[in-house]
Amino acid sequence: MPANLPQKPVPPLSPAVFHILLALVDGERHGYSIMQAVESDTAGALKLGPGTLYGCLKRMLSAGLVEESEERPDPDLDDERRRYYRATDTGLRAVRAELARLAAIVSVAQAKKWLPRNRSVLAGPSR
Repeated sequence: MPANLPQKPVPPLSPAVFHILLALVDGERHGYSIMQAVESDTAGALKLGPGTLYGCLKRMLSAGLVEESEERPDPDLDDERRRYYRATDTGLRAVRAELARLAAIVSVAQAKKWLPRNRSVLAGPSR
């Protein structure tokens, strides 16, 4: 896209798609590794089953958010049936846009003193 044209807005991401992209920010992963990263990143709050993960990945491939990697690790160290995925530039832009949206929401919550800057989200509202 030429630099002088504005980029079209990125629609909000579902929690599953957002966390899959976050798992891919640091590099390529296979499906099971993505599931593990999402569970770890969310402290177990979000556990993606295979149907959810691969359904999301299929839609994300179509939308250009991720791509399948052609590179494979050493076959002696990895199962050749695994598919590896990586975030595209569009996917990284979508994650940055979603992070900005979430930061704006947190900022509003802090301004309303629902989420003080020095307290945990789990502590509840201050009165």
